Parts: sequence; C-alpha cells; structure tokens
Amino acid sequence: MLTVGDKFPSFDLTACVSLENGKEFQRIDHKTYEGKWKIVFAWPKDFTFVCPTEIAAFGRLNDEFADRDAQVLGFSGDSEYVHHAWRKDHDDLRDLPFPMLADSRHELMRDLGIEGEDGFAKRAVFIVDQNNEIQFAMVTAGSVGRNPKEVLRVLDALQTDELCPCNWTKGEATLDAGALLAGK
Repeated sequence: MLTVGDKFPSFDLTACVSLENGKEFQRIDHKTYEGKWKIVFAWPKDFTFVCPTEIAAFGRLNDEFADRDAQVLGFSGDSEYVHHAWRKDHDDLRDLPFPMLADSRHELMRDLGIEGEDGFAKRAVFIVDQNNEIQFAMVTAGSVGRNPKEVLRVLDALQTDELCPCNWTKGEATLDAGALLAGK
C-alpha cells in the first residue's frame, strides 16, 4: 500500500457527480484538482451497509474540507452506473456533494495497493497535498467504518506545518520544538 511520502498515482476515471438528467457523469483525472489538497477514500462496494454511513459522513463535512482548499473524492470498483443507481436508491447519497469515481478496471486501487484478495477495494483513505504527495494513509477492516472528523482533524494538523500533539484540534496551540529542547 502506498503511504506517506509516496506520490499519488495518475488516474482518469468517470464519476457520478449528479442525479440531474444529462449531468450525471464527468471525467475526472489526476489533474482535475491540481494544486488542491485531496481527500481520497475507497469503499469495498456499492449497495452495502457500512459504506453509505461513511460516504454520507464525508458528504456532511464536504464544506469544511472545501474551506481548507481540499477536494473530497470517493471511489470503489463499481461502475458509474451502479454509483448512480445507488445514489438514486439511498436517501443519504442523493445530494452527495463530491464525485463518486468509478474504478471499474481496478487500476487506481491496484496502483494504491488497496485491492483486497477478494477483488474489492479495502476501506482506505488518503490525504494528498497540493504537490500530489500522500501525507496520511489509513486502512481499516471492512467491518469498521472510518471517522471523517478525524480525517478533517489530521488535515488541519497537516496544514499548520507545525508539530501537533496527540488529539490536537484546530485553534489549539502547537508544539514549539525549540522551547521543548530548551526545557521550557
């Protein structure tokens, strides 16, 4: 699995971006959000149980990610048509404010090293900086949902470019290494 310091791989995928007739799909590639932070997360497959809880939670925080100049991108190995059907079928996904990328050929999940032995994406999330370098990577067991608020907290910490202690949250003091080394 790719990790901190690795370059996020190139990709060119179709995404479900809307339920509006004629505006449902859009091509999105690695250059679409160039110069922005990206929150890229994968879920195993559509029409499952844990996945929509996470996707909806990322959706509810979308404005907060956008306020930090970060674009949320979610994906699975399902096609854009399956994503569209799921969005139409699931109340919590209808108005999703970020693209659902279709990695139908599993190229992105393989390049990231998150394709499971079962052929489905592992439940992974990456924070990618403006230079396309991975700054945070996490994967959980398929039965355990992620906490998008923690991803937002980590993004906040990364964007300070400071030393942030355990459980640090935006607005709190960061660590002063010089003062710590001087015993202050």
